[in-house]
Amino acid sequence: MHHIVSDGWSIGILLDELSRLYTAEVEGRVDPLSPLSIQYADYAHWQRRWLADGQLARQSAFWQRTLSGAPTLLELPTDRVRPLQQDFAGDALDVGLDAALTSQLKALSQRHGVTLYMTLLASWAAVLCRLSNQTEVVIGSPVAGRNREEIEPLIGFFVNTLALRIDPGAASTVSELLSHTRERVLEAQAHQDLPFDQVVEAVRPPRSTGHTPIFQTLLVWQNQSEARLSMPGIRTTEVVLPTTTAQFDLILSLSEHEDAIVGALNYATALFDRETVVRYVGYWLALLRGMSVDAAHPVARLPMMDEDERSRILDDWNDTGLDYPRSLCAHTLFEAQVER
Repeated sequence: MHHIVSDGWSIGILLDELSRLYTAEVEGRVDPLSPLSIQYADYAHWQRRWLADGQLARQSAFWQRTLSGAPTLLELPTDRVRPLQQDFAGDALDVGLDAALTSQLKALSQRHGVTLYMTLLASWAAVLCRLSNQTEVVIGSPVAGRNREEIEPLIGFFVNTLALRIDPGAASTVSELLSHTRERVLEAQAHQDLPFDQVVEAVRPPRSTGHTPIFQTLLVWQNQSEARLSMPGIRTTEVVLPTTTAQFDLILSLSEHEDAIVGALNYATALFDRETVVRYVGYWLALLRGMSVDAAHPVARLPMMDEDERSRILDDWNDTGLDYPRSLCAHTLFEAQVER
């Protein structure tokens, strides 16, 4: 289902209603679905009226102020030069946090009054800033946009994308970074109703055919229940299609499954090799472990490398000592004596 007609939430509604309707038909019961109080056209009319009543100017001013002076491009170390024309070919790498680390991050979040999503966002921002040598980063993050009870059962496109400007460079400790991230997220969510295309029009960032405007990376947090078909006499199996496209440079998609966090990192193959993306995930996991251990730890000194890579960089690649031939050593000594 294309985004022009639906969003991820809608798929859950569709599968649930299909399951209930099919079951009722098989069992000879009447339509079990309650009539909808409004239709999608009613929501579209409400949104246009809402924007015309002054909310457009108010929210536009917020995004102009928030994104003023923000970096327009996330300059990560890529394997290839960015093409002049954005290439949408992509691939994906499965990622996961084990139950122990997930539990530690939940505890960290609770102690500091933030959600698990905010903690993951803060960690991802810190990694991206360290890799790009930037003090701050703008990360896109989708929101469901279903903030009214009447529209929760509707199939349609309600999702919006927020541009979250996170500044790990302004936070000296993990605790301060979490507090800063919470503040930025809550401010953005309070102004989430302005469609992202109108945010772009209001901010007017420098445009390029080589990358998306405002941000080039997304963090997607899926917290709705997994949608499944449940029909008597039928067994269904989900077919997972391979990822071959990338709308952004990097898209980190995460959800909580049982006691662990699972997901995938979608990446643009025009920029990154798979080995590079594997290293990036390793950096993120190492930084998460450091955050979970000590909230007073300086953000700039959070570990990002495992012991093998640290040894390779500091020891193996730094082993520049060479054994010179005896004749060369003698010749050099002779020249030094002549100069004296």
